[in-house]
Amino acid sequence: MTESDRTDATLGGIEGHLPDPADPRLLRDALGRFATGVALVTACDADDGSPIAIVVNSFASVSLDPPLVLWSVACSSMRHRHFTAAPAFAIHVLTEEQRDLTARFSRSGPGFEGLALARNDAGVPVLAGSLARFDCVTEATYPGGDHTIILGRVTRFDLRREGGPLCFFGGAFGGFAARG
Repeated sequence: MTESDRTDATLGGIEGHLPDPADPRLLRDALGRFATGVALVTACDADDGSPIAIVVNSFASVSLDPPLVLWSVACSSMRHRHFTAAPAFAIHVLTEEQRDLTARFSRSGPGFEGLALARNDAGVPVLAGSLARFDCVTEATYPGGDHTIILGRVTRFDLRREGGPLCFFGGAFGGFAARG
């Protein structure tokens, strides 16, 4: 759908578009106007315990007491069943310098091959160098349309005060420049 194909969804003089499940591109583009951070979520494979990871921009804080965070995974993801079955996971908030991890953990990327990694107390693979890391146990999962929302209880966290975040906006990765 192009701008010239604007669907009249006038409400109080404000025009808009109606979501079209047959052609979600315009809605996806509109959602892409919200800049987000980028995170790498790690866990263990449900079958053999090997490390798995997925890049997400759906990470959010939920509560400080108890300490809860959430993220979502597409039901169509090859890794969906592993993350929804994982008793624990780690969320790494990526720096600009870690942009290469987004390609490394894409569908055709090399994944953990050649990367130095450690395991936290729950046995979850963790990587060094992120702006923040949240070690979590799975508190609950919820259906959310074509995604599953995973709620995690933070059991341990780490943070780095230097460095800039990796951001995602309009379908592209970039950095953030704070203005004083």
